[in-house]
Amino acid sequence: MEPIWVLVVGLLGAGVVVVEPDSHGPCARWMGGIPGTPGHDGQPGRDGRGGRKGEKGDSGQPGVPGKRGEVGTSGEGGPAGYRGFPGYPGLKGEPGEMAFDYRSAFSVGLVGPVKASGEPIRFAKLFYNKQRDYDELSGKFRCAVPGLYYFNYQLVARGQDTKVALYHGGKPVTFSLDQYRAGNLDQASGSVLLRLVGGDEVWLQVYGEEGPAGVHTDNTADSTFTGFLLYPDLRANLLAKRRR
Repeated sequence: MEPIWVLVVGLLGAGVVVVEPDSHGPCARWMGGIPGTPGHDGQPGRDGRGGRKGEKGDSGQPGVPGKRGEVGTSGEGGPAGYRGFPGYPGLKGEPGEMAFDYRSAFSVGLVGPVKASGEPIRFAKLFYNKQRDYDELSGKFRCAVPGLYYFNYQLVARGQDTKVALYHGGKPVTFSLDQYRAGNLDQASGSVLLRLVGGDEVWLQVYGEEGPAGVHTDNTADSTFTGFLLYPDLRANLLAKRRR
């Protein structure tokens, strides 16, 4: 074995000391020294990295339902919301019971002077008579649609006093009198509302002595007779056939 040289430095000087190797050799190393004093605990280590996510476990059994709670007090009403947009128009409904129009109207005028003869005044100038409820040959209006009617007449009076009455069912209902003044064109007029049933007749007639009646007409002054249905009486029975 090679000698080991150790450099020893003394307090008074320096020198080289030769230390001989241990004669026991490596076998002498089995004898340990006295155990040392335990050291202090070290600082806690850092947290380790998170492990992998485990597999999903089985679902547990449903729990027992709890008791129903008490009803709470009603809250205050909220503020009114904004007005919505208008909706789309609905479909047109079916016609009602009044879909059928009941119509009856006429307007006629004189074509010449009238005499007192105890007969209806015949108005032969037709302004309107679409339903032909007025008969220009007899001078009478005949009701085809029961209901409330309005009648009006405007007669020019000239030459003498004029006396005219409106008849319903053979009896006078209204009277008009004009006392003539020389040189004037006067007027005898009247109007009335009558409730009629099917077949009732209405006409104008001069009353008094036979002869000139004073009812006049010309190119500048018309004498007219008008009537029309205001509204029908649906409770009454309509005539089976209307006269054409």
